Amino acid sequence: MQFDLTTFIFEIINFLILIWILQRLFYKPLLEVIAKRKQFIDQTLADAKAIQAQADEQRNLYENRQKAWEQEKQSAMNALNSQLELEKVAAMRQLTIDLEAERQKHTVTQLHKLHELEQQAEKQALTNAAKFASLLLKQAATPELETRLFDLLLSQLTALPKVCQHSLQSLNEQQDIPIQISSAYPLTTEQHEQLQQQLSAQIHQPIRFDYQQNPELIAGVRIDIGAWVLNANLQHELLGFAQFDDDFE
Repeated sequence: MQFDLTTFIFEIINFLILIWILQRLFYKPLLEVIAKRKQFIDQTLADAKAIQAQADEQRNLYENRQKAWEQEKQSAMNALNSQLELEKVAAMRQLTIDLEAERQKHTVTQLHKLHELEQQAEKQALTNAAKFASLLLKQAATPELETRLFDLLLSQLTALPKVCQHSLQSLNEQQDIPIQISSAYPLTTEQHEQLQQQLSAQIHQPIRFDYQQNPELIAGVRIDIGAWVLNANLQHELLGFAQFDDDFE
């Protein structure tokens, strides 16, 4: 076989042309695709890291708030216990002094004054406890607390009480059952759906839901069905404290 220089030169030219074609039509577009893909992956990773950083920041913020709330609650409880203990010691000291002063008097007068002192000490302790509890509940009122009260209400609203059932019977002549739902903070669409689903499953009549915002509730929800009222709010609890103090008087 003889070596043909012309053929060899043409082969080299063809090889160079082939390399140019591959470089022009294949490798360059391929490198551009790879570069774009790498840029997309880098951007995706950067977005993921940003989302992770935001999630970590929110988690740290929540944990810090939770710790601060626990510390405030513990400090408040310690302050209440200290205050009650001081008042108890002061009342007992005063009681002892009064008993010593009244020991020389008649037995009936001594017992009467002792009874008055005990009632006064108990009333003062209950009044202070009610005031402190009211202040603590007002300071703790937040949308998050209302969400917890709403979830607690929803978990307990598995069956309507007999009082509510009797109230519904008195509304049978109406075309639909009006249910008024009041909340201190606006309820979300999901909460609307959860509450409506829970009540609709137990009331087999057309229902008309009326939502309104009432800041006087402080935090929580109030449901009015006819003459029946269901409270899961701080205003109701504070009224309970006030009623307890009035009953004691």
